Amino acid sequence: MGMDPAARGLSVVELLRRDRFDAVCDLFAPELAGLVAPDQLRAPWLAMLATYGPIVDVGIPLDDRTGPATTVRLPVRCERGGFTLIVAVDDDDRLRGLRLTPIDATANEPWAPPDYADPERFTESDVTVGDGRLAVPGTLAVPAQPGPLPAVVLLAGSGPSDRDGTLGRNKPLKDLAWGLASRGIAVLRFDKATVVHRDSMPAEVTVAFEYIDHAVAAVALLRDHPSIDPGRVLVLGHSEGGMVAPRIAAAEPAVAGLIILAGSTQPLHHTMVRQIRYLTSLREGVDIDADPTVQAITRQAALIDGPEFSASTPAADLPFGVPASYWLDLLAHDPATTAATLRIPMFIAQGGRDYQVTVADDLPAWRTALGTRDDVTIRIYEPDNHMFFPGSGPSTPAEYEPAQHVDPEVVGDIAGWIAAH
Repeated sequence: MGMDPAARGLSVVELLRRDRFDAVCDLFAPELAGLVAPDQLRAPWLAMLATYGPIVDVGIPLDDRTGPATTVRLPVRCERGGFTLIVAVDDDDRLRGLRLTPIDATANEPWAPPDYADPERFTESDVTVGDGRLAVPGTLAVPAQPGPLPAVVLLAGSGPSDRDGTLGRNKPLKDLAWGLASRGIAVLRFDKATVVHRDSMPAEVTVAFEYIDHAVAAVALLRDHPSIDPGRVLVLGHSEGGMVAPRIAAAEPAVAGLIILAGSTQPLHHTMVRQIRYLTSLREGVDIDADPTVQAITRQAALIDGPEFSASTPAADLPFGVPASYWLDLLAHDPATTAATLRIPMFIAQGGRDYQVTVADDLPAWRTALGTRDDVTIRIYEPDNHMFFPGSGPSTPAEYEPAQHVDPEVVGDIAGWIAAH
């Protein structure tokens, strides 16, 4: 019999405080151990400490038995706020899950529709995207007005994401879906395969598995819908979803246009280094170049750029434990170059305060490849961060905590652009 789940949760906190990320990885169930690398734990942990400051104390664990595992929530109080460590512990005292979330984001406040959404103007229904064992569930919002209607497929950013792009109590993809559907545009959003099929992902996972196959299937589903104009189906991608959107249009010529929100043009491993350096800079008195996490991610990114990198490079040696197959797939495709080959209209938007995908580092490639075309609109929303939430001052992860919505100007501009094109 293992230790009490609450005690296991406390032991995990202690290991993280001592920078024993390797020891935490060893606590995962055997079938999950190969999927979790120390740097996958180190980066978000240090990001929380950068945002909230040194830990003051850890509160009383709250545990809840859900299915085969017990979920333990541990409130961690810091000098400038706090966050919650959530672990799932099975009967063998093994971890089945671990995540960090701002304390405010765990409040039991439901998502509320933005002011620019009117649920009386559309209906939603459950759909299935794709076929067979890798199919994923989704939601289709169809305006009440007569068709044929324009339609959009929504693609979330990197990592496991549900159809709403849920981030704490915020749901930016649902904001977009409801906002556009209120303006006469059908919208299909779906859970990513990395959420639905997390326990059955291929060992050599690729971008195609994570995005492309299901996006192409979603386009086909919309084109077959009786209320939708098959010649006006577009793809809207956010962050990594925006980066891969040109590949989807290249794979499916029926895509009538692209909307790219904070789409990275830099190699993803370079973007990760830049983000980690930025988050580290938020911690007072830290030598960025000497920081262990910065050194680790820099070393891993350099390995991808080096001559020794190949399909056989161990995932543990690569950023966040993502296997070589994924990085090789990304390296084979340049988003801006691919976009330049497409003869479809595009709307490219960037938040002026975004530190993850930036005006300085990523937007120039879109401008160089597409900026002279009459059918391409490029727009910067100066107050917006990576999620297109408006704000002020330097952007930090803490900005994503309060209940908020996607900038209404962004939603209105997208709807207007679709109507004009």
